Amino acid sequence: MQPSKQLIGVIDFPGRDRDALAETIAGDGLAVFAVDNVEELPAETALVVAHVRAVPSRDWATLALRLPTLVVSDDRLDTDLLKAVDAGLVDYIVEPLRHGHLLRRMIHKAIELRELALERARDREHLAELNDNLETHLAMLRLDQQAGGQIQRKLLPPRPQTVGQITCDYWLAPSLYLSGDFLDFQRFNERYTLFYFADVSGHGASSAFVTVLLKYLSNRWQNEWDGSRPETLAPHWLGELNRELIDTGIGKHATLFVGVIDQQRRYLHYSLGAQLPMPMMVANGTVHSLPGEGMPVGLFPGVTYPELGCELPKNFRLWLCSDGILECLPGETLDKRLKELETRVLDSETLEDLRSNLLLEDLSDDDESVAESGSGREKLPDDLTIMMLSGFGDANS
Repeated sequence: MQPSKQLIGVIDFPGRDRDALAETIAGDGLAVFAVDNVEELPAETALVVAHVRAVPSRDWATLALRLPTLVVSDDRLDTDLLKAVDAGLVDYIVEPLRHGHLLRRMIHKAIELRELALERARDREHLAELNDNLETHLAMLRLDQQAGGQIQRKLLPPRPQTVGQITCDYWLAPSLYLSGDFLDFQRFNERYTLFYFADVSGHGASSAFVTVLLKYLSNRWQNEWDGSRPETLAPHWLGELNRELIDTGIGKHATLFVGVIDQQRRYLHYSLGAQLPMPMMVANGTVHSLPGEGMPVGLFPGVTYPELGCELPKNFRLWLCSDGILECLPGETLDKRLKELETRVLDSETLEDLRSNLLLEDLSDDDESVAESGSGREKLPDDLTIMMLSGFGDANS
């Protein structure tokens, strides 16, 4: 027997009819093994051709489960033939010796279908194994992302906190476990307080790594600053960060607002890199966006960032929002959404007020739960971050 031949088992009572049936099947190059009952079939049997008279009716179902089986009969009206077909056997043929060519074609087709079924079963098994591996890797990635999110949250400043006469509070809701939004608020000395608000392009780990780099660089530059010429600190930071991001070659850029608050003068020195929306100053019942413009950080080499500044009035509130907040507002155009944001900012005394006005009060306000669960934030269009600075409640202090 050639290795490439499929072994066909023939079940029938011994005799000339069985021999003739076996010869008919073998005429198309098929290997045939004739037996009296199913138990005598070799393990490598690919298909069975069983005569209806040779298999008890109670055994058809068992045979159908074991091997693909074609039933042959000499009489179309044989009642056992219908019982065999009802048991789930592949097909049947009447007077097989007269229709040998048809029988062989049916055998080849049945074998082909069985091989396809076995291949599908193997594919399903392989796919199930791949899915199990994928679930394992996803679980590991989820744990890594959750751990990374917790570490990233630990890098954020305490909230709320008061430095001198300035209070800072913020809320950050990542759309994934890790966030591309980041901020900081630190005392430099009794006179100066430094802060920044950043939105790194993209999501996930690569964007979060940039926020860690930003934290490291800002701490280094703060330690290198001698406290002189505060108007130059913010543009210097942005220029240095622009160079660092371009030199890393990671293809990430960011929008930033960097501020230096002079509590003695009650003055804000600042610079910006394409911040959107611009910080909004609320005082004396009015709201306006701080003026200025600058290029994104990390896109173009040799960019110079502006030196900007403004007085800080009594009882001011300075609001900074990431661009994801704009997705939560009605309006078909950017201008309409910015106007809507100004209206809701003006109507908000506290961070909780603005979250309520933006219909974001149901999202978690707990740092740990945000980091651990990503807050189930598939519904969020982007990372959402709000930062509020306020102060100088007593103009004579």
